[in-house]
Amino acid sequence: MPELPEVEVTRLGVDPHISGKTVTAVVMRRAGLRWPFPPQLPALLENKTVQHTGRRGKYLLLHFEHGTLLIHLGMSGHLRVVPRGSPAEKHDHLDIVFGEQAVRMTDPRRFGAVLWHDAADTLPLAQHALLKKLGVEPLDDGFDGEVLYQATRKRQSAIKQVLLAGDIVVGVGNIYACESLFKAGIHPEKPASKISRKSYQLLAQAIRETLAAAIQQGGSTLKDFIGVDGQSGYFQQSYFVYDREAQPCRICAHPVQRIVQGQRSSFFCKHCQK
Repeated sequence: MPELPEVEVTRLGVDPHISGKTVTAVVMRRAGLRWPFPPQLPALLENKTVQHTGRRGKYLLLHFEHGTLLIHLGMSGHLRVVPRGSPAEKHDHLDIVFGEQAVRMTDPRRFGAVLWHDAADTLPLAQHALLKKLGVEPLDDGFDGEVLYQATRKRQSAIKQVLLAGDIVVGVGNIYACESLFKAGIHPEKPASKISRKSYQLLAQAIRETLAAAIQQGGSTLKDFIGVDGQSGYFQQSYFVYDREAQPCRICAHPVQRIVQGQRSSFFCKHCQK
């Protein structure tokens, strides 16, 4: 599943092609994905200009003067910039055309979503049903170890599960949680309420560094994610523990171990993560 780094890589890839540009056509090849497309989408977007792009958690945001288009890539979706009129393949479901090129949404499993939030709605975008419960952005200035420490004083769940929940901090998916916990020296099963301020400072820094490195390297090659230019990311090549069961730890050479938490695999080094 595309996580925060993959969505941010996508945003950075499409932004130069669409910010300040006017939509000239919208091509919908099906009625929707996880949820129906807004039926009035062509009328909403055609002849309107993208003011700027943004991201909230795993949601890509295209901001127009009269509202915001929310795009979620689901389990296997991606966006590509293609020439206008390029032949569509089986899983190419939506084109947003900007003159001679288009942003094309491809989603083989059809778990993605395209939704509209009108600027005239009584609730602001931040209070949208899909956004209002999201935690802080890990790459924003307001995120640090104190945020994690204060929010977990009564959380008895394992820290790995708390990170994946997304209500304290967003975007730390399975891969990046495993990598961040390793860098901070925290065992994935440790109860969140038992972690010290000092350890949370290390974890917050590890999360920021891990996500920033993944964005710089174009995301992970896991599953079906590819960037806007059609190339896969290569962050997977620098994993410390994720998907490295029984391989030697890159720090101490002890074998990496795997356990299952909440139906997700957790990878860790028992020697480095007490």
